[in-house]
Amino acid sequence: MTTSMADTTPTEVIGPPVPSGPAGADVPRVIVARVTGADRAFRALLRGGGLAVFGITGLIGGFLVFRSWSTFRVAGGRFFTTSTWLIGPNRFGIASVLPNGIVIALIALLIAVPCALTTALFLSEYAPHALKRPLIALIDLMAAIPSIVYALWGVFFLEPRMLGLARWLSDHAGFFPPFKVVGGDMQILFEFSPFIAGVVVSLMVIPIVTSISREVFAQAPPGEREGAYALGASRWGMIRTVVLPYGRGGMIGAIMLGFGRAMGETIVIALVVSPVYQFNWHVLHTGGLSIPSLIALWYGESSPAMLSALMAAGLVLFLLTLAVNALAGVIITGSRSGAQSAD
Repeated sequence: MTTSMADTTPTEVIGPPVPSGPAGADVPRVIVARVTGADRAFRALLRGGGLAVFGITGLIGGFLVFRSWSTFRVAGGRFFTTSTWLIGPNRFGIASVLPNGIVIALIALLIAVPCALTTALFLSEYAPHALKRPLIALIDLMAAIPSIVYALWGVFFLEPRMLGLARWLSDHAGFFPPFKVVGGDMQILFEFSPFIAGVVVSLMVIPIVTSISREVFAQAPPGEREGAYALGASRWGMIRTVVLPYGRGGMIGAIMLGFGRAMGETIVIALVVSPVYQFNWHVLHTGGLSIPSLIALWYGESSPAMLSALMAAGLVLFLLTLAVNALAGVIITGSRSGAQSAD
């Protein structure tokens, strides 16, 4: 008896294992799929791509650790508690630039998140079909605009028109400590502030949050939508009881990804904010700096010791951004909007 070549092809069992039972009993059918060479090559390609991401990320982290080791050996824990940036006398640290970057990112999120979520809901639930595609293309185009274009627009167009709003906030909302500016009658105090930088960065965060949230809202189960309508809910009632609860995890993940994007912005903060090595929590007052803009400003004229310090600052930003993005991925995966359907 001869065996054909087709009988020796590797196979893969798809489906649950067959339970044992008496002869003639109904058992689930087992589907056997033949694994071809193309399947194995495709799986190897995907597996290699996934491992390459981890490998590249590890190489970046290892490079930053290697180049910044001398800084941590000299400065130690003072690197996280020192606000000045004087490499010669070994008085340098990120105690001011790190929180300044976080403040600017939070300002950007406070502006971008409401705009992005309402835009995503409009595109997903309310926009006419003829208008939806052009608006989605416009949002995607915003994400493709280079950072330098946003920075130049913020410096030459937005900032002169934002000074009046900054003065108004200081005069009428100065009871809120971050909006309080001492000597508010001087226009120069309101220029090149973290507030203006946050407004510009928010325009760069809006496309990210909008795109992710729109995709999440669109995946809300149609059966639950129809069930809400069948129970007499209005469109907003259906959105409030079905779409928003389903997409809660996706929205949180999108916001955290936007936060990571705002933390890593470089050229906008370098051009819009006046560099000051001091934590400025009065957001309407001029002055501030972030880790990316610190690296961009000093890299070209840095000595070996300063370059190591800049690498150390970059390592801190790398770990912070990696942690934020990883937490966003966990939240999305653990939510209904990130889980695969049981179908």
